[in-house]
Amino acid sequence: MPKSDQKEDAVMAAPWIHRAVARAMAWALALLLALPLQALPAAAALPEGNAVKDPAAILRNALPVEAPALQNLQHRLEDTSTDLRAKRWSALKATTRRSQSQLSSRRKEIEEGFGAGEAEQASALMAELEGDLQALASAAEVQDRDGFLDARRQALATIGTAEALLVGPFPFAIPAEFDALPRLLGRATVQISTSRGPLVAVVDGYNAPLTAGAFVDLAQKGFYDGLPFTRAEDFYVLQTGDPKGPLDGYVDPTTKELRRVPLEIKIPGEPVPFYGQTFEDLGRYKAEAVLPFATLGTLGWAHSDQSLDDGSSQFFFFLYEAELTPAGLNLVDGRYAAFGYVVEGFDVLEELGVDDVIERVQVVDGAENLQPHA
Repeated sequence: MPKSDQKEDAVMAAPWIHRAVARAMAWALALLLALPLQALPAAAALPEGNAVKDPAAILRNALPVEAPALQNLQHRLEDTSTDLRAKRWSALKATTRRSQSQLSSRRKEIEEGFGAGEAEQASALMAELEGDLQALASAAEVQDRDGFLDARRQALATIGTAEALLVGPFPFAIPAEFDALPRLLGRATVQISTSRGPLVAVVDGYNAPLTAGAFVDLAQKGFYDGLPFTRAEDFYVLQTGDPKGPLDGYVDPTTKELRRVPLEIKIPGEPVPFYGQTFEDLGRYKAEAVLPFATLGTLGWAHSDQSLDDGSSQFFFFLYEAELTPAGLNLVDGRYAAFGYVVEGFDVLEELGVDDVIERVQVVDGAENLQPHA
C-alpha cells in the first residue's frame, strides 16, 4: 500500500483527529466490542476487571517456567495491592507472615528446582528473599505504606530474578515457513534515546520471537536512529518506524524485498503462538494474550488494515488510559502483536509527540539471544 496510507492505517482503519472525537469513539467502540449486543442502562460503565497492569508483573508472569512454590509466593505478594489500597494492615501482616512461613517450609524444594550450576546463586537469592520478606513484615507492623511498597517491589524483583534462572531451552519450534526471519530466543533490554530523553524497554522473545526478533535486528542495524514519530493519538498510540523515502518498511539487502513479519500472538495454555490470525479469526473472543496491551508503554507491531502480515518495521507505544482503553477491553488486544514493555522513562513517553524523533535504539542486554534466521 502507499506509504501515506500506511501511516494512516498502520494501527487502526479509522483515523482520529480531535481529542474529544477520539474519546467518544474509543468509548463507544470499546463498549461495542466488549459487551453483548443489548440495551445498556444510561449509567453503564466499562469494567476493568482484575487485569494485571504492572509491566514488571506481566513480564514475570510471561516467563515460560513451572515453579509452583515460587510462583505462588509471587502471586500472594502481588495480591496485597487491594489490601494496601484499603489500608487493611491486619490482613497485610497476616499475608506477610504466611509468605515468610511458606518460604521457610518450601525453601529446600524451591532450591532443588534449580540446576546444579545455579545452586549457589539460587541459595543466595533465597537468602535475599528472606531479608526482603523481613523488611516487608517490619513495614506492615508499623503501617509504613511507602516502606511496604519498596520492600514488596524488592521481594518481587528477587523472585523474578530467580524465575528467570529457571527458564530452560527455548520452549517451542517456530514454523519452518518463517525460517528466513530473525528471531529473538529469549529477552533483550533496549534503551530508546529520544529527543525528549531516554526510555528503557524489555523485549520478550519467549512469547513473540519473530516480532521481537525483527525489532532487535533493526535496532542493531541502526534502522530506527533518526526516525520521527509519525502518529500521536492522545490516550491511544504513539507510532514510529516509517523509513524515509517511498517504502513502508525494511528492505532486505540480500533479497531486495520488503521484509514482512506475521501477526504473532501467544495465548496462555497454548504451546505456540498463533500466526496471521486475530482472536476473532480463532473464535477466541474472550481470550487474553500472554503479552497484553494492559499498561502504558506496551510495545506493539503495526500492520495495515488490509493485511495482518504486512508489518515490517513500524511499531507503536500503547498509551494506556484506564477509562478509554482498559486492560483486556481495548481495541488492540488480539488484533496486534505486543512484544515488550517500557520499564523506565514513563515521564518521557508521556511528553513525546510528532515533533520528536528517535535518536538511537541500543540493545544493552540480551543481544546474544538474537538469531538472524533459523
